[in-house]
Amino acid sequence: MKKIINPWDGLEGYMCFGCAPANPSGLHMEFYEDGDDIVAFWKPEAYYQGWLNTLHGGIQTTLMDELAGWVVMRKLQTSGVTSRLDAKFIKSISTLEPQLTVRGRIKDRKRNAIFIETEIYNSAEEVCSRADLVYFVSNPERAKEEFHFCGCKTVDE
Repeated sequence: MKKIINPWDGLEGYMCFGCAPANPSGLHMEFYEDGDDIVAFWKPEAYYQGWLNTLHGGIQTTLMDELAGWVVMRKLQTSGVTSRLDAKFIKSISTLEPQLTVRGRIKDRKRNAIFIETEIYNSAEEVCSRADLVYFVSNPERAKEEFHFCGCKTVDE
């Protein structure tokens, strides 16, 4: 498993809720490449709950949405936007979990529409949430101009 370098770390004004390390309210997600999958490990906190000791569904959706964006950035070396997200909540997730694993991969591509599947696993490796996403990707020139995207590398590249 190879750690992915955040290409926006240090960019002035960069405050992504999902992945910006300097966002005090953010999720501070970090990403790894594991074969065809992109993976994130994340520890829930009490302030992310919806119901008592239960991770809010919106936070779960955000974790899967953010991971899908990183699938596109790493695997296709471009960026874009989420067009559709269909989430299924299978098993509740406790905010007392020591660590969650968020995992995703590309299922299909039709022109600039990328079909991605993601899952969240609890520390017992049970699938708790799943989402199918459609992501519209930008051409590399637009990704650089509009999203300040200039490549997504792992630490060993």
